[in-house]
Amino acid sequence: MEMPIPIANDLEKRISDAFCIFDHHGDKTIDVREVGTVLRFLGCVPTEQEINEIITATETEDSSGEVHLTRFLPHVTQLLMEHKMEPAEPEKLLEAFHVLDPENRGWLTKDYLSKLMMEEGEQFTQEELDEMMAVAVDPLTGNIPYEFYLNQLMVYL
Repeated sequence: MEMPIPIANDLEKRISDAFCIFDHHGDKTIDVREVGTVLRFLGCVPTEQEINEIITATETEDSSGEVHLTRFLPHVTQLLMEHKMEPAEPEKLLEAFHVLDPENRGWLTKDYLSKLMMEEGEQFTQEELDEMMAVAVDPLTGNIPYEFYLNQLMVYL
């Protein structure tokens, strides 16, 4: 019989609950490919590098490709207590959009933002870009009115 994993506080309970949603076999393990999904489910915004670091730190030695809750829970609890992987504040996002819009039009073209998202910084996959554009693009103009888009995002955060 497997020993229960002690849960010390609300944060650990949230992490454990999120982990267990993606534990498809009920054995307190998840596939390493689910680590990013669990983190995003918790409201985190990890980079691919951060996800890979967490996998490296928590992957089980005896069965690579899996992460066990006993290693994931303390590691991710510590990261969240240190306020790692938090989403940017709305004001910071708006500031970034203003930098991308020097004419101060209040919108960006889909092509321009798509190019940036696919080629600069932490690059989006085509699937991620498609999901973003489905919400961001105004169907009437085909452009991205970024203040409206940010308001849409804030509903989900």
